[in-house]
Amino acid sequence: MLLLSSSSLKWYWIHRIFKIVKETNFDWIDLCIEHEDYDSWDKEYLLSLIKEFKTPILSITAPSEKMSKEKFNTIKEIAIFCWAKTITISPPRISDKNTTWFTDYINKIEKIPWIDICIQNVAPKFLFFIIPEYKNTTLEQIKKITWTTSLDISWIELSSGMDIIKAARILGNTMRNIFICDKNWNKDWLLPWEAGGWVSFLPLESFFMQLKTSGYKSFLSLKVEPQEISIWDDEEIKEKLGKFKEYYEKYFVNFK
Repeated sequence: MLLLSSSSLKWYWIHRIFKIVKETNFDWIDLCIEHEDYDSWDKEYLLSLIKEFKTPILSITAPSEKMSKEKFNTIKEIAIFCWAKTITISPPRISDKNTTWFTDYINKIEKIPWIDICIQNVAPKFLFFIIPEYKNTTLEQIKKITWTTSLDISWIELSSGMDIIKAARILGNTMRNIFICDKNWNKDWLLPWEAGGWVSFLPLESFFMQLKTSGYKSFLSLKVEPQEISIWDDEEIKEKLGKFKEYYEKYFVNFK
């Protein structure tokens, strides 16, 4: 199932995002909620867009910081109202004042049968170069929190001996969404499928084929920086997103 993260078009109003997703024939949307993007918190408005464009929001990504129990509950209500299938959340930073929503609350909420609460891997960042910005967030640790996860391949740190294929194997059948993105794109302003198909120094096509061979049947979400798909030019956006969809179909959907 191929989704487009709304963060890839975050400089547009959400109505226009739905329009472009529909016109580029992406199947569904991963709604990336931002604190200051009030439309993304309005469940009635979101449902009206789903009906207007006949394009479901199947995945919701919560803000990566400044979360709380109340905000998480609101996001859960949006997911229920819009019939989303996954909610992706990031572990709190050790510097966050409020972490109880994550440490004491996530596993106590009433389970919704059709919604998976997925813990996302985070970047291995350090404060003052020595203090980990996040605590207890290895791949082995995050999958034990709710036993459902999301993998952001841009956060894989190669210097640690990890790569995207190994990370996917560690998370295994806990994965419900994989974000296809790359932290190196800004360096050369080229999308990976236009530059030999490389992501995080590994062939993207090999990763897709490995996923298909392993029987992966959950979501794949394209998440790029807006400038990478020429956010100022709708026709170029459609062309670049179309190229990615062809790439995805060749190396994942139609791979045997």
